[in-house]
Amino acid sequence: MLPSKVVRHKAGRFLPVILAGLILAACSGQGPQTSTVNIQGPVTASSAYYLQQAQQSSDDSKTDWQLLAIRALLKEGKYPEATQQLSQLPQQLSETQQQESLLLNAQLLIAQQKTKEAEPLLAQVKTGALSQDQLARYYSLQIASAQGRPSLSLVRSYIAQEPLLKGTDHQGNIDATWQTLTQMSPQEVSNLVINADENVLQGWLDLLAVWRANAQDAEMLKSGIKDWQTRYPQNPAAKTLPTQLSQMQSYTKASTSLIALLLPLNGQAQVFANAIQKGFNDAKNGLSAPAAQPAAAAQPATAAAAASTQPAAVAGSASDPISAPQQQQQPAETAAQPQSQPVAAQPASSAQIKVYDTSSQPIEQVMQQAQQDGATIVVGPLLKSNVEKVANSQTPLNVLALNEPEQIQNHPNICYFALSPEDEARDAAHHIWDQGKRQPLLLVPRSGLGDRVTNAFAQEWQSLGGTTVMQQRFGSTAELKQGINSGAGISLSGTPVNAAPAASQGVSIAGLTIPAPQQSTPDAVSTSSGGSVDAVYIVSTQDELQLIKPMITMRTGSRSNISLYASSRSAQAGAGPDFRLEMDGLQFSDIPLLSGSNPGLMQQTAKSFNNDYSLVRLYAMGMDAWTLANHFNQMRQTPGFTLDGNTGRLSANTDCVINRKLTWNQYRRGEIAPAN
Repeated sequence: MLPSKVVRHKAGRFLPVILAGLILAACSGQGPQTSTVNIQGPVTASSAYYLQQAQQSSDDSKTDWQLLAIRALLKEGKYPEATQQLSQLPQQLSETQQQESLLLNAQLLIAQQKTKEAEPLLAQVKTGALSQDQLARYYSLQIASAQGRPSLSLVRSYIAQEPLLKGTDHQGNIDATWQTLTQMSPQEVSNLVINADENVLQGWLDLLAVWRANAQDAEMLKSGIKDWQTRYPQNPAAKTLPTQLSQMQSYTKASTSLIALLLPLNGQAQVFANAIQKGFNDAKNGLSAPAAQPAAAAQPATAAAAASTQPAAVAGSASDPISAPQQQQQPAETAAQPQSQPVAAQPASSAQIKVYDTSSQPIEQVMQQAQQDGATIVVGPLLKSNVEKVANSQTPLNVLALNEPEQIQNHPNICYFALSPEDEARDAAHHIWDQGKRQPLLLVPRSGLGDRVTNAFAQEWQSLGGTTVMQQRFGSTAELKQGINSGAGISLSGTPVNAAPAASQGVSIAGLTIPAPQQSTPDAVSTSSGGSVDAVYIVSTQDELQLIKPMITMRTGSRSNISLYASSRSAQAGAGPDFRLEMDGLQFSDIPLLSGSNPGLMQQTAKSFNNDYSLVRLYAMGMDAWTLANHFNQMRQTPGFTLDGNTGRLSANTDCVINRKLTWNQYRRGEIAPAN
């Protein structure tokens, strides 16, 4: 047996070597220092580090390092490399590895815009086997796969994700939950069926009801929110209000004691100005706003009556007034007209309105005079050139411009409200996308109007996640007649719209980055009706549409599954039952006032404008301009601000450009009903 002092001597001699080895091991590598591989935790190092560890590891931990490397690759946007690594995973995985693999495969598919393929993978995930970090990622993927379409399942995903988040991610979840709820119509919300134990969801729905009942009265809204917080103290929104509601708590109403209304009272645009001024004054004097129920809930008979007397669209008129619209000589069909109803009145306002003629003097002088007269807000001007001058004038007045400049400038005191074909095209893109269509073709005239519509539609389509939009141009009515007489019909083919996509960035939720859709730039080739076109958006007059739809049927057959959509340009007064039967199946958009939201007001207004509904639209614009002027600060200060107007459901973006969600109807067996 060796003496104990010999053993101590040898141990002392080896101790520095052991310590040096430990220090070197601790200093080697650039990744996180951990003794185990945790695939259920957050990724904190680069993909290069994890790949190096995988190469140097034994079979026991190699797969774990691979899974971490794939997560890092996805986070870095290196999708081809992530795909390659996923294909190299072994067939036999542990339960924990299998769950992580499902999440990673689903994330890759969603990043590639293949949400339908990702959904069955997410359905296989066993949430009970996931860590908190994995659960947050799982719900982020569920949310991303919804592609922004508001639904009950999307709200539930946000609610389930909320307790897993902290900091800015938590506030983002609260705001996104609120945004999803506010994007749902009152009818959609009333049709929701929730479980008895969904207390958090019930609280959110009650908060939505409080907001919708008091959104136009700041003091009532503050009181309502305080009462709601007392009733739902444990709701996450009670502790952290959505940003929109939080900002509305400190909102102060803009003064409207003297409103300067700037319109061209002489010249070619006078007829437009007169319609807007009448609507503005009627709203000021208390004529009713749209009915509380959504326009789509109108009875079919009412909707049919409204749509059977639709006008030529004002698209392009309100945004670029040039000449007076042609009066419709053919009277509206009287058999389908709704019974006259009294138009409910609201209390008249005591605000003073002073009208200034922008056609008699330069806009700079008009603005200066309005300021000297003590105007507290300006509504107008109408002509685009004047709007651009006002936007560049550095005016201190609040301005609700009735048009949009070519280049939107963000000023804290200016909002832009216009009835434009671009506005309708953007709304059509959303409607067609929401109906599950992914390969649209635009049939538009060979004109500046066609250029504007195609660019607006394509940009909005790409922002939704779509790719190529095809276009086909048509000429005059005479050319269309020649085509139908020859039996050629219209082939659903076209060339790609080369519109620059709107600026877009990736979305990051709880550390999970879902990149912006990658835009393709295909060559200018045709796609035929035998290919992938599944929707056609037609921008035409009623006379043109009566030729275009039969010409499409010539080539596709009467039982084609391709859906047809039209703008309000083709909806005019005098469309009788024969026209409605011929248009069977076609969907078209229009403002709520002309879609049955307020039959009494519609009938009264149509009569005053001799059934020229292009002027009725401008009248409705005047009414909504009054409402928007009285909510100017809310538009400017409250993200997500919306209100139901006569020209659509109105909302303001970050530049305070007013967007409109229109009402969609459909021709069905000679009648007109709300579109599905």
